[in-house]
Amino acid sequence: MKHTLSTEELLSCLVGFDSTSRNSNLPIADFICNYLDVPGVRIERHQSTRDRKVNLIISVGPDCDGSRDGLVLSGHMDTVPADEPGWRSDPFTLTRVADTLVGRGSCDMKGFLAVAMNTLVAAHSSDLKRPLVLVFTYDEEVGTVGAQYFAETWPDATTLPANTIVGEPTSLRAIRMHKGHLEFSVAVSGKSAHSGYPHLGENAIEPVGRLITALTDLRRELESEPQPYAEYFPEVPFVALNVARVSGGSAINVVPDSCVLQCGIRLLPGMTKEITMDRLKQVVAESLDGTYFELDLMGEAPPMLLAESAPIYQALCTEIGQDETLSASYATDAGWFQSLGMRCAIFGPGSIEVAHKPNESIPLQQLNQASEILERIVHSFCIAD
Repeated sequence: MKHTLSTEELLSCLVGFDSTSRNSNLPIADFICNYLDVPGVRIERHQSTRDRKVNLIISVGPDCDGSRDGLVLSGHMDTVPADEPGWRSDPFTLTRVADTLVGRGSCDMKGFLAVAMNTLVAAHSSDLKRPLVLVFTYDEEVGTVGAQYFAETWPDATTLPANTIVGEPTSLRAIRMHKGHLEFSVAVSGKSAHSGYPHLGENAIEPVGRLITALTDLRRELESEPQPYAEYFPEVPFVALNVARVSGGSAINVVPDSCVLQCGIRLLPGMTKEITMDRLKQVVAESLDGTYFELDLMGEAPPMLLAESAPIYQALCTEIGQDETLSASYATDAGWFQSLGMRCAIFGPGSIEVAHKPNESIPLQQLNQASEILERIVHSFCIAD
């Protein structure tokens, strides 16, 4: 029988992999598969069409029947880069500082991965009456890419339990809704020329200036419009539009022949991309007024909404004594999972406030608490009569 590492030891191993989204995730995926590869554990590698990327679906207990009973624990294997200055230790070496564990991904979200893996190991020796499934994804940090691919290509949703915990760092609070994110670009074409003879060219940047003004007006409109579930997002109770990046031109003495504008829109639960994109297309077309452009949806992370009465949400709230509805203004894999009929609650150790920052850390106490809570949740959903 394999030796089981403590959760802290396992987290140290996971942090040691540089699984930044720009890299292959095969090394960390291979480690996870090897650690959990024991008789009775079913491991499926959901290979991406992208080079060297894979989702993992790891199951114990009976196969999922049509009732979709059981439990899914889900997390992403990738992290954001650790290139920023300010790290006081090697970001890929887990370092204990007092009662916290410091390292890239410790909080977002390898801490949860370690807890989920050892929860599955412990459950493996139990008399599971319903399945326990781990769904670990790639490239969440660059637009929930792995979850989208999983949702669009997984052949049969009924093979998965519906009750799902997505382990983002929520400081052990349960979240039942979050915003979505649409990423889009507008590419404008012009004609290059010597800047001394501008009449021989067509400046591609100038019409983008008009577009930025129009998008600023649209942003203000969106901020003033009432939307469903806005009351659950008190800090930003509206659709947020961000004009994020402009690139174009090659030299000061050349009339620019191209310009690209990139933006993001964060939708509230209950909103659809189709209506929003139709409105956006109208604004772009009117502001560019006959100038040739291409509007491209670069990425999509749908908003997520879970009913307050959902069993997984109620179970988590009972465990932690929570009686208020909490939301998140960031997007997660859960937005895609709900298209497979998975009822997702967001819950995990660590604080989102330290994620994506130098000296990212997770309190050891929360890591241990998460293990205890998940053990009881697994018993309720997978073992108890």
